[in-house]
Amino acid sequence: MSHTNQQFDQVVAACSDIFLKKMKDYGCSWRILRPKSVTDQIFIKANRIRSIETKGVSKIDEGIRSELIAIVNYGIIGLIQLELGSADTDDLTYEAGSELYMKCLNEAKKLMMDKNHDYDEAWRTMRMESYTDLILMKIYRTKQIEDNQGKTLISEGIDANYFDMINYAVFGLIKISEENNE
Repeated sequence: MSHTNQQFDQVVAACSDIFLKKMKDYGCSWRILRPKSVTDQIFIKANRIRSIETKGVSKIDEGIRSELIAIVNYGIIGLIQLELGSADTDDLTYEAGSELYMKCLNEAKKLMMDKNHDYDEAWRTMRMESYTDLILMKIYRTKQIEDNQGKTLISEGIDANYFDMINYAVFGLIKISEENNE
């Protein structure tokens, strides 16, 4: 499992690098996104991955890897927005945004490691398409919870679904990394 720990760190380094560079370019402009809009952004990314998997080709020169990175980053944005609420302006400094990003990323990693322990790394035997389908399922669950004003009778909340989307995307990134290193 220490191998998974290292692989997680390696693939999320690329995610955080992109996020932090974009935050330097754009500031925390994502703060205006309401949670529903974040969920829709993740849906667009996951739906594109499914389209590429189904068609076997894409016309835009960005593949599945870039979309998985975006899912990780939008998932973290979603968690931050749930915690702070959306804003009318870019109200965070680069430092505050970076700190919140890393906090959520560390929470996602802890959850992944705990679940990984209990499930004995079952994700390693799954196919890439399954990660896509599970992310899409989590999106539809999240949309339903959002439509219910965040209320559930027995199910986990929106935050748990964002964490799962992040971690399925990380699993996909690890698989792609392993395939590229073979």
